[in-house]
Amino acid sequence: MAALADPVRRELVALLARGEVPAGELAGRFPVSRPAISRHLRVLREAGLVTARTEGRRRLYALDPGPLREIDDWLEPYRDLWAQRLDALDTEIARGRRARRAGDGA
Repeated sequence: MAALADPVRRELVALLARGEVPAGELAGRFPVSRPAISRHLRVLREAGLVTARTEGRRRLYALDPGPLREIDDWLEPYRDLWAQRLDALDTEIARGRRARRAGDGA
């Protein structure tokens, strides 16, 4: 999960979720240097989140969804907790709206 803490790495993962992408194309999508993108990709590779393969002179990167499934599985028990809290928030927002409408009609 530490590998996903950086917003650039999260964006790289999002881009790679769409399919395999050459390193140069990935680097061209960010306002940081190519060496910086290379370091981010190395962190993601070492975390097992992306794979790299060479095709001719190009290096192609792809998402490995396995570790993300592990995170998803780990988070599963907490989903109900968040769903309950979001439902409660929705109820409070609706109450506030009704109270404002009732105040406007007075």
